[in-house]
Amino acid sequence: MPLHPPPKVLIAGAGLGGLFLAILLEKAGIPYHIYERTSTVKPLGASMGINANILPVFDQLDLLKDLQKIAFACTTLELYKESLKKIGAIDLSGFKEKAGYHTYIFHRPDFYELLLTRVPREKISFNKKVVWVLQNKEGVMIRTSDNETHHGDILVGADGAYSAVRQNIYKDLTKKGELPASDAGGFKMGFICMVGTTNPLDPEEYPELKDDHCHFKTHIGKNKAHSWVTTTLPNNRISFIIAEQLDEQVAKDFAFRNSEWSSESNAAMIKQIYNFPIKHGREGEDKILGNLIDATDPGLISKIFLEEKLFETWYHGRTVLIGDAAHKMQPSAGQGAVNAMEDAVILANCLYDISGGKEPVTPELITKAFRDYREQRYCHAKFQVENSQEMAKLLNGQKLSERVVRTVVYNLPRWIMNHVYLKQAGYRPQVMFLPTVPNPKGLPVVPQKPSKRYQEEQTAKNGSDVYLDL
Repeated sequence: MPLHPPPKVLIAGAGLGGLFLAILLEKAGIPYHIYERTSTVKPLGASMGINANILPVFDQLDLLKDLQKIAFACTTLELYKESLKKIGAIDLSGFKEKAGYHTYIFHRPDFYELLLTRVPREKISFNKKVVWVLQNKEGVMIRTSDNETHHGDILVGADGAYSAVRQNIYKDLTKKGELPASDAGGFKMGFICMVGTTNPLDPEEYPELKDDHCHFKTHIGKNKAHSWVTTTLPNNRISFIIAEQLDEQVAKDFAFRNSEWSSESNAAMIKQIYNFPIKHGREGEDKILGNLIDATDPGLISKIFLEEKLFETWYHGRTVLIGDAAHKMQPSAGQGAVNAMEDAVILANCLYDISGGKEPVTPELITKAFRDYREQRYCHAKFQVENSQEMAKLLNGQKLSERVVRTVVYNLPRWIMNHVYLKQAGYRPQVMFLPTVPNPKGLPVVPQKPSKRYQEEQTAKNGSDVYLDL
């Protein structure tokens, strides 16, 4: 009896989540194609980090060694007042021994290029913005901005916070009266952020660049709604991220004023932050943000708005959402990209299990897979949205209570911070259709749903039951 073919997956968006899902589907033998709205991806962005939550998957995909080539391990998080007086530090040096991995910091465009090398170029189409979606029992069809149509069995919206895919399915649900009221509302606005990464700098002028680990420094403004983070990166570079916290009304005004995103607006913000001090440079010669800005290509300094929202509806029919399209987080906890990749892992696991060929991939089977994906991911995504909110208060809050909490947190005993970090490191979903990475002894790991298909295949191959170390 011939096997039924696996579903063809259309992925809207070639961001980190979309690329990571493509890499996983490639491993699973599930056909896919990515449609990216831009004509090319610009090398914008500053530093980003990933940790033990997702790094076991990098081991599974043989990506970890390549990541380490473009990254620095981060062993300490330092916090300073605007006066450059040290508030405290969080020591992460013992984290690898207990969690299995360092936290790695790298230049976001370098990481993007690494993922891009793992996706066959013929499976990505650029300048293809999804503008219309039609789905029925037979399949799903998308129309792109160049008036082309493309057909598949499943559509994945990995197209960001203002996802066109989400807007299309929500429009359909609204007509049917099935969209939750909370999903119909807008984002919660909070921060304006400017980011960039310098060209190579002189290590004699910035001695910390001589080290083979990341210097991660957060600076808290005095009587101002600003905080700024600087991190040293491979190839003698320093990235900078400046966040300005806005009150609710000001945030709404910024969100809808196009003038705020012009080059003139960039210049205005640069003027405002230019003389903010940074804890870098030779002893007694501390620098200012302006030194880093002047060493950065102007076209690679970007200003972005940081919104947040956890959506309740993650799927409808043959369409499912991942990453920012489903849950947009503040960047304070550094979990946005990690959660998009975790989405991709769980969704790929669920799609793998319905793609074995023993039965046709029906709409009912697709819905079951989507429901399983959301059930596995929703609670953790909710936790990280809320955790990011709390981290934003911790790093940017100017109330006396927030300043006190900030000082306490950055001066807690090392064993307490290790306990907190290790508890979070226990959520580490793996690819269930690949050999799993053993977890460190003594680490309380959140149990993961095994792949019935993979277990059956391994049993048939090896002639005995397979037990997973999870």
